Amino acid sequence: PHRWWARRAGQPPISPAPRYVAVHRDAEGVPDGYASYAIGEAQTLTVDETIATDDTVFMALARFALGHDLVSQVVFRHVPPDHPLRWQFADIRAGEVSGVSDWLWVRLLDVPRALTARGWCADGELVLDVEDPFLGEHGRHLLTVRDGRADCVPTDREPDLSLDVRDLGSLYLGGTAPSTLVRAGHVRAHHPGAAGLADALFRGERSPHCLHWF
Repeated sequence: PHRWWARRAGQPPISPAPRYVAVHRDAEGVPDGYASYAIGEAQTLTVDETIATDDTVFMALARFALGHDLVSQVVFRHVPPDHPLRWQFADIRAGEVSGVSDWLWVRLLDVPRALTARGWCADGELVLDVEDPFLGEHGRHLLTVRDGRADCVPTDREPDLSLDVRDLGSLYLGGTAPSTLVRAGHVRAHHPGAAGLADALFRGERSPHCLHWF
């Protein structure tokens, strides 16, 4: 909505405080990142949004914020949970995570099509027994991954994992390990090694991240 963009851009009267934008440019002068921030009470600089083409640009914008004059604290909002920002600090304990929010939810309605469309980081076969209590549906699917591409078909083979479609949504995004849900009692692994194989298959190169909540 227009009000969201106006607030992020610091347009009065929607934005409650003066807002600034630091732009990073590449060697040719082309913008390749920016950070939107405001300075509030107690000399706190809050970076609400950081967009960068790669981690190097992100770190450059972070250094700009951390080196700002007359600031005692810098808050970075909406940072991915696995971002390496803290590892750039001379003292990693100088930074702390003050809150974690989940703004991106997924519910798979067509399990075979969704799993086939997804990217994969490992090869293997996995039989998933999926329950959907809300729709009253049940399906058992053979997931086969080769060279990063998946095929998912119905099967009557014994399952490797049994799970609710709700938990499958968490695994689909790649930010939650199947073994974690097994240990929590949400997912049932039917034989040793099933959770480890599922971890390898569902793992993403980066954790899912939703910058603009809705």
